[in-house]
Amino acid sequence: MQLERMITILELVAIAGRPITVVELQTATGLPKATCYRLVQTLQEQRLLEQPDADGKVVIGERLIRIALLGKADVDVRKAAAPLLKTAAISFNETVFLSRFRNRKVEIIHVETPNDPARAFVHPGLGDRPMHACSCSKAIAAFTEKDFQDTILQETLKAYTEHTKTTPEALREEFQVIAARGFAECDQEIDMGVGSVAAPISIGNIGATFSVGAIGPIRRFGSEYREDIGVKLIELAEKISGAIQLCNVAEV
Repeated sequence: MQLERMITILELVAIAGRPITVVELQTATGLPKATCYRLVQTLQEQRLLEQPDADGKVVIGERLIRIALLGKADVDVRKAAAPLLKTAAISFNETVFLSRFRNRKVEIIHVETPNDPARAFVHPGLGDRPMHACSCSKAIAAFTEKDFQDTILQETLKAYTEHTKTTPEALREEFQVIAARGFAECDQEIDMGVGSVAAPISIGNIGATFSVGAIGPIRRFGSEYREDIGVKLIELAEKISGAIQLCNVAEV
């Protein structure tokens, strides 16, 4: 019975789509005032509901958003992000891609290419990417806990090209740079002649779960060009984060 009441409260908060008071919840559920307050407090203690301001109103909590996100299929994430990615690919006139951190790996799950038929572009492919050498992976790794970073650095750091960083010291230094400026780079570290840049996508307070990147031939993707696109990707990452969160809340 108590679980059913909690689920009802969560559904009402999600449907409201705005901060809602306990009085409103008590009126909607018909529960005794003390019972409703107790259930809301329990849900807040479990971080399933949160009180963003001091006005007593509650919203769906980060923990519930995280649960919904972890259970969300790639197709749902792609559906939320694809329009923004396509717009960016056309605007940048470069390939733009979305990556996901899952099961301690980063994998590219969606790619959008420019519409210009005369534009030569690079397609990064889909699937897993090395945690130490790809911009999409480093963009996520730089914003994870130190313990996880240490795990990455303890693994065999394969040299894909002469530009791949293969020492823990070099990667620790790079993670610090990435965290400070907000985006990661790959300068021919996986394939010669190919450069990329990526920014982390943080979902609420649960950290960088996704990243968004752009990739192209190194003759275009020099350091200044990568920095310019990197700044734009930071803005794009915020928009994609919002789209994914709206999708999550709508389905909670």
